Amino acid sequence: MPGSAPDAASPARSEDVRAESRGERKERTRTAIVAAALRLAAEGTLSTVSLRQVTREVGIVPTAFYRHFASLDDVGLQLVDESLVSLRAMLRDVRRPEEADPTFWDMIDRSVDVLVDHVHRRRDHFGFIARERIAGPPPVREAIRHGIELIERELATDIARLPGTEDWSAEDLRILANLIVTSMVSRAEQIVAAAGRRAAEEQLAATARTQLRMVLVGALHWRSRDT
Repeated sequence: MPGSAPDAASPARSEDVRAESRGERKERTRTAIVAAALRLAAEGTLSTVSLRQVTREVGIVPTAFYRHFASLDDVGLQLVDESLVSLRAMLRDVRRPEEADPTFWDMIDRSVDVLVDHVHRRRDHFGFIARERIAGPPPVREAIRHGIELIERELATDIARLPGTEDWSAEDLRILANLIVTSMVSRAEQIVAAAGRRAAEEQLAATARTQLRMVLVGALHWRSRDT
């Protein structure tokens, strides 16, 4: 009967299953390495973490590390990518209004609420940015700087769509975006440092609202010099 012949493709399918399983194991190990580096860096900075510490935490031999990353700096760059995704998500939610026509003050209040919520949910990523952008390995510091600069450019594009900014120069849009992002990153770092102390977090949130309002009051009355 036609169906009684051995399936010549079966060995190939079995090999595909084995290959997929190896791929999954490799991805799990890679993820474990990144997570271990993040945990260890939280005790100081990534600059103080050794390859041996990471591999011992994961439960692999040091030579196995190089099947996944060329160096600990590469692990750091992976963490930068993941942490900037969290920062981008926060700023994206800040820019997405809940109401059809929110006032500027509504936008500021919501921005601070979003900031606190995101830091609570991804404290590890915001803590990583806070530590490593100042004291991390040079490639990691540069990657964070470049990533934040790209976020500022995206925000400047959004600001250019707001009423009253039609005649602003590209440089002034960039400066305002830098002020806002710098303020948000700084407050996120301080909330991380507050480590869940409610009174301290509430004071930081109040300060963030005041600072953003001051920035906005100045921005609403700004006229670019070359207009």
